[in-house]
Amino acid sequence: MSLTPQELEQFDTLGYVVKPGVYSSSDLDPIKRAIDALVTQEAEQLREEGALDDILETEPFETRLYKLAQTNFAAAESIYAALQGKGGGGYSGPEMFDMVRHPALLSCVESIIGPEIVGSSVYRIRPKLPHWAHGEVPWHQDSGYTMAHCDRYLVVTCWIPLVDATIENGCLYVVPGVHKGGVFDHYTGGHGGFLEIPKQSLPGVEAAVPVEMKAGSVLFLTNTTPHASFDNNTEIVRWSMDLRYQSSDVPNNVGETPQDHTPEREPVTMACYPHEADFVLQSPSQPERVVATAEDFHRLRGIYEHGRVEAPGRGWTPLAKRETAET
Repeated sequence: MSLTPQELEQFDTLGYVVKPGVYSSSDLDPIKRAIDALVTQEAEQLREEGALDDILETEPFETRLYKLAQTNFAAAESIYAALQGKGGGGYSGPEMFDMVRHPALLSCVESIIGPEIVGSSVYRIRPKLPHWAHGEVPWHQDSGYTMAHCDRYLVVTCWIPLVDATIENGCLYVVPGVHKGGVFDHYTGGHGGFLEIPKQSLPGVEAAVPVEMKAGSVLFLTNTTPHASFDNNTEIVRWSMDLRYQSSDVPNNVGETPQDHTPEREPVTMACYPHEADFVLQSPSQPERVVATAEDFHRLRGIYEHGRVEAPGRGWTPLAKRETAET
């Protein structure tokens, strides 16, 4: 599987494209079971602490975290935080490794960036709970979260719903065709604590497109494509994942350790997101660099998870200081 010429043209012109059926239901089952096991692990701990009476083990994947939230919302938020880890890529088990190196997905990515593929350190598991204010993510570009010297490079975001994504449960919205205009000003203190591009500063936002998708489809975005997601008004959790890929000529931290990131180091020498480990997934020119096993993947990710890198941020102006900004 790869992107067709027509799909590649849309990706280049509009900044996004959807590829249906990249993952089958059976492809998604292992990661869903792994996530559910993590929910069980954290819920059991909370039960031991007296925060939960029932961990709802028989509740379906699509509704369990929401049902737990109805019992004790603070407990559900604690489970969410545990899923995220220190930076967001906290889970690095074999099921995650299988997701990031899924052959059909890498084939599509290769058609965009070529055969030398580095897995970007920024991957996330995202549960959007029903009727949860923090689940709404305001308008932003992924480049708003990475180092400024990487703005001129392409980092491909692959957004993968684990359940069907609809307008009602909070699918992504994208602003088509403005991704070649650079990185817009982002401000801290936006909705839910996220970075935010105020709507009046975002050209074309009135033409934003909702992207409804079946589970296992993949939405491919550039790192400068503005996108957002809004309320989940259903009774199920809109579980999704976002994975990111870049070519080997994009700044990365392959071969480095957290100890290489000293306060004196020049930011322009760092990876686009130095806080977490990048990893080589495909390299015809240097196959020995490929992270080939789940054990190596877990070990590499753990080095950064436990030896957290503190790198300089982009220094955006707080949203509260802009009198005209929308919150």
